[in-house]
Amino acid sequence: MTITCFIRYEIDPFQRDAFRQYAENWGRIIPRLGGRLIGYFLPHEGTNYEAWGLVGFDSLADYESYRGRLRADAEAKDNFAFARQQRFILREERTFAEAVS
Repeated sequence: MTITCFIRYEIDPFQRDAFRQYAENWGRIIPRLGGRLIGYFLPHEGTNYEAWGLVGFDSLADYESYRGRLRADAEAKDNFAFARQQRFILREERTFAEAVS
């Protein structure tokens, strides 16, 4: 069973460009560490504070292994630190879903 991790971000709309950089960084990091990046999505019209990241995995066990690699990776640590320092992420939620064939 494949799963998708839906990450919902509440972002500071005045720091949209900082979140874009953060998302672009994940575009290099996530695939290297074993996640299937479906994409990051910035608000375009309507709500200006909600962004999304979608990452696929073969199973929850694969996700947990990925999380371990993420915590140990220097570039990932730097990206997390960038978000903490700039404070453009106000809230983050994760939901896991399985695809319906």
